[in-house]
Amino acid sequence: MSRVTEIRYVGYGVADLEAEKRYYTEVFGLEPVAGEDDRAWFKTAGSDEHHVVGLRRAEANRVDVIALATDSRADVNALCARVEAAGARIVHPPRALTTPGGGYGFRFFSPDGLQFEISADVAKGSRRELARWDGVPVKISHIVLHSPDHQAMVRFFTDVLGFKVSDWLGDFMCFLRCNSAHHRLAILPGPPCLNHVAYDMLGVDDMMRGIHRLKQRGVEIGWGPGRHTAGNNTFSYFVTPGGFVTEYTSELEEVDFETREPTVYTPAPMVMDQWGIGVGGPQTLPHPAPNPGLFVAVDA
Repeated sequence: MSRVTEIRYVGYGVADLEAEKRYYTEVFGLEPVAGEDDRAWFKTAGSDEHHVVGLRRAEANRVDVIALATDSRADVNALCARVEAAGARIVHPPRALTTPGGGYGFRFFSPDGLQFEISADVAKGSRRELARWDGVPVKISHIVLHSPDHQAMVRFFTDVLGFKVSDWLGDFMCFLRCNSAHHRLAILPGPPCLNHVAYDMLGVDDMMRGIHRLKQRGVEIGWGPGRHTAGNNTFSYFVTPGGFVTEYTSELEEVDFETREPTVYTPAPMVMDQWGIGVGGPQTLPHPAPNPGLFVAVDA
């Protein structure tokens, strides 16, 4: 069955484009790959994904698009038909894409009104082998979303896009996989919006070296460092100038895509953070609010 197989990038509209550009390059550790007067795109050094962040100058800070990958043009067509049959609004049908890297894909609104893209045949970018202590992101690890009907949203991602449930935290947070990574998406209750985007680091040492670089540049940890239970990954969360939450993570659990059976974890402080030593917490990060411009298509 055709399904989503990976994350490509997240596109944002930001009121202060220059501040957000500086954050991703000088602070967070991404590399520019393309740019125009009012737009910019960035990649990670450790992956050949063409870009992982797109920025657009906008009046309000918002998520423009979440781009996902599938394996072939045939899969793009099949997934578009399935999304449309599920009642989701198609922004544009499968066609050649005009964003940097090109490719073939379609866009649609999730039932909550966030814009998604699914594509194949996007051009590969450069990559290099990272070494211990480089302290820069390898690739996007996962994305966490809020939904006013998170159970229905889980069904949409599993039944329509081919994700599988890896674990639950209580009955309110679901971890979804689309490959051997424990989760590429997770869904929480709340207004329709992005919670955070996490980036894989080479290891715990590289996560800590990245933390050091951010702290030297005046960006404090919002929550961390710590280690979650579901996925067993380490974490540290930071907030961009535009108010978006980014995460450094490492050692995310690898699972068998077909056979993994979900575990339901009972929420508790030492389940949220097995180390129990980090500063801050979810309550210190920006509170979720509806993404501006729901069901409004943006060419990003």
